[in-house]
Amino acid sequence: MLRLILSAALVLPVAVPAAAQNPREKKVRDDQVNVEADGYWVYNDLPKALAEAKKAGKPVVVVLRCIPCEECVKLDDAVVDTDPVLRPLLDQYVRVRVVSTNGLDLSTFQFDTDQSFAVFLLNADGTVYGRFGTRSHRTNWVGDVSVEGLAKALEAGLELHRGYPANQAALAGKRGPAPRFPTPEAFPSLKGKYGPALATSGNVVPTCIHCHQIGDAARDLRRAKGEPMPEELLTPYPHPKSLGLVLDPKEKAAVREVKAGSPAGAAGFRAGDAIRTLDGQPIISIADVQWVLHRAAPGGATIKVGLVREGKLQDLTWRLPAGWRERDDPSWRVSAWGYRRMVTGGLLLVPADDRPAGGMALRVEHVGEYGPHAAAKKAGFRKNDVIVSFDGRTDLPREADVFRHALTARKPGETVPVKVVRDGKTLDLKLPMQE
Repeated sequence: MLRLILSAALVLPVAVPAAAQNPREKKVRDDQVNVEADGYWVYNDLPKALAEAKKAGKPVVVVLRCIPCEECVKLDDAVVDTDPVLRPLLDQYVRVRVVSTNGLDLSTFQFDTDQSFAVFLLNADGTVYGRFGTRSHRTNWVGDVSVEGLAKALEAGLELHRGYPANQAALAGKRGPAPRFPTPEAFPSLKGKYGPALATSGNVVPTCIHCHQIGDAARDLRRAKGEPMPEELLTPYPHPKSLGLVLDPKEKAAVREVKAGSPAGAAGFRAGDAIRTLDGQPIISIADVQWVLHRAAPGGATIKVGLVREGKLQDLTWRLPAGWRERDDPSWRVSAWGYRRMVTGGLLLVPADDRPAGGMALRVEHVGEYGPHAAAKKAGFRKNDVIVSFDGRTDLPREADVFRHALTARKPGETVPVKVVRDGKTLDLKLPMQE
């Protein structure tokens, strides 16, 4: 498994100029030194790992990890330092730690780019066995991933590898459509700023394409063209709990709870169910569930479910109604800051304590100070203002709903009217829509 330094990875020499020893550079450089010294992982050389796997007949485990990001550091340490539960499983893989998305093959590596820890289990020919790694909160990942869950995913990957290529048809859906651009640095907003590989001397961190920049580049392209933001970019990789399906992070995809009145409840899921397949694809983790949801039609979809209940195989039909993706809330994501630039001029909005039933009351938690994120400040918005109407709409109770409306109905260069309550008075302000 490898640790892809999503946000600031690198491949550099051990001898480092003193000027380069800032905290981020040091973290990345130390990671390389430690991993290469241990020798358990192939470091930042995916072609080498695939060649070794082909020769040995082993599967490949690829870990993409943003080193400076601290959210998943404990899980990452368990992987790299070979937790005793994980070690015998990892021994059966060729393990590679890729430390940058520069040059990453986006036809194979399609994943939730807002993550700081992502794992791919592959065949040497590039067939995807499964994904691992999810988060539904900016800093808290405990409810979504665990060492135990990773171990179950690794076991499942080995089982799929033993059944390959007889199971190849079932695995076809784990690979998405051809990407618009083959690698991150080919996106217009990244082209010319980054190369296909990291620098090997000097300050390396600035040459790294962060994982979240891939998603940002795709959204920026749409926005620059004045196109409505598509659902797969508005709410990427919907979390199953937004549909009422709460899964156990210590298992592959075991149902821990089903919310009453939810699409999951209507489908007939029950606590204790073990999901084995979705749309015919073998499921090895919560991230695999998200992959299927990510590819499902936003206007309504039907997903065939294969599960084990009380020791018996059972089939369900999971019907997702029109607008189902709107149930998910992307405001925790790093990419949400791009939306705040585009839509709210740098405002961070949270529900006000006294929001009226069925109405709108979003309190300004933060006002940006610099560049495009200072647009709202320049327009007269202040911290603790309460937005009660946005573009004539009073039915947008979440920040995510404001994003959705503006990114599908408004274009850069336009101005929208906003009503705010400040010190008991209602004020009419105008907010510029930006790229």
